[in-house]
Amino acid sequence: MALQNIGAANRDDAFYRYKMPRMITKIEGRGNGIKTNVVNMVEIAKALARPASYTTKYFGCELGAQSKFDEKNGVSLVNGAHDTAKLAGLLENFIKKYVQCYGCGNPETEIVITKTQMINLKCAACGFVSEVDMRDKLTTFILKNPPEQKKGSKDKKLRRAEKERLKEGEAADEELRKAKKEVKKKASATTPKDSITKKSSSFSRKKASASDEDKSSPVGSQADENEAVGDGESDDDNDVQWQTDTSAEAARQRIQEQLSAVTAEMVMLNTTSEPESKPKKSEPAKTESENKLNKKQEVQIQNGGSTKKQSQDEEDGEEQEEEATTGTLIFEIKGWLKKGSTPGQLLALLSSLSGSQQEVMDALFWALFENAGKGFAKEVAKKKGYLAAAVGSDASRQTLLLRAIGGFCNGANADAVKEVGLALKALYDADVLEEDYIFQWFKEGVSGSTKGDQIWKIVKPFAEWLQSAESETEDEE
Repeated sequence: MALQNIGAANRDDAFYRYKMPRMITKIEGRGNGIKTNVVNMVEIAKALARPASYTTKYFGCELGAQSKFDEKNGVSLVNGAHDTAKLAGLLENFIKKYVQCYGCGNPETEIVITKTQMINLKCAACGFVSEVDMRDKLTTFILKNPPEQKKGSKDKKLRRAEKERLKEGEAADEELRKAKKEVKKKASATTPKDSITKKSSSFSRKKASASDEDKSSPVGSQADENEAVGDGESDDDNDVQWQTDTSAEAARQRIQEQLSAVTAEMVMLNTTSEPESKPKKSEPAKTESENKLNKKQEVQIQNGGSTKKQSQDEEDGEEQEEEATTGTLIFEIKGWLKKGSTPGQLLALLSSLSGSQQEVMDALFWALFENAGKGFAKEVAKKKGYLAAAVGSDASRQTLLLRAIGGFCNGANADAVKEVGLALKALYDADVLEEDYIFQWFKEGVSGSTKGDQIWKIVKPFAEWLQSAESETEDEE
């Protein structure tokens, strides 16, 4: 079967991976009962990831003719005699409206019906949510016959189940590690006879050397204590541990045995002189620090306490530098928005900007909603596509977005703060934010909040609503 690229704009791209079969039509009947049969409508619908009834109904709506799709036999019929080229052109319009992403043009989208009976296309490639024009006639048919796979609470339950499975797997891995460690300990406890004979010979040698050293070493020396500890713990050790006496008297004996009398005296002079010279190293450091303090005091006396002003100026300079960096980021993002760029290109822009991820997310939110006062929630709902593209497929970026919302509301006017709950609900309905990250952000904010933070009082009813919704779904299960 001949294949072609999905979308007229990608017709000449030889390496385009999204393809569909070419349309094959057949005219059946005569007179008033003449009909056009799209023979391979089922294969085309599978390639587009849409039900075949949607494309058949779209042909009928655009041509003003009756259309019918038989699900049992897989037959798509449209009343009247129509050319293949004409139907192929209508199929391209269907792809632009109901298949391709409005942001990046990728056909890997999914139809999502919101709670307000609106039809959206969520792109799996860039995360952009496209809003379908509800004035089209096919939208009523889609609302009455929604797609089989719906994204709702079931997908969220699957995510929770996957998280629980991962936790159980980690716990099982830890138990296996502990079991392996216990097996190794038991194996090491059962030592062979050869090691026991080695230990006995080493113990006899240690006792002989200890008897020779006791004649010259004082009572209760460190060597005797080390040997006592070694004798007490020798039963548990697997390998033989050799110990040497590091006391001064033992060192003198070893030096006298190896060197002559003259060279021994020279070595002992070096060993005794080193500890006396060590504390002298700390003296120049003290003098340098004292000199610095004295210089600072002299400067303060001469300038009348100008060092305090210098420290304050340095702190003010750091704050001004931070404000300058955020200001430059906001300026760059605003210039990008004025060019009319699509949300699909947003991730590439954010990755090219200099600054931390949180600073970039804060600058994006300020650039989008800087002048928002009353109607802040409506502005968030309109521009949710940019926020969805900024979050992308990385769920951990939701915390960056929530912190940006909190920082914006603390620095914005009171009208925007009053609509924070509505803005969060709009992002939650659009699947930009999940309840787990909202709960975590709310708990952190409440624990570290002050009396002047009004945002948490306004967000509290929304958080309680989410908890009640979760409890109801668990009770239904």
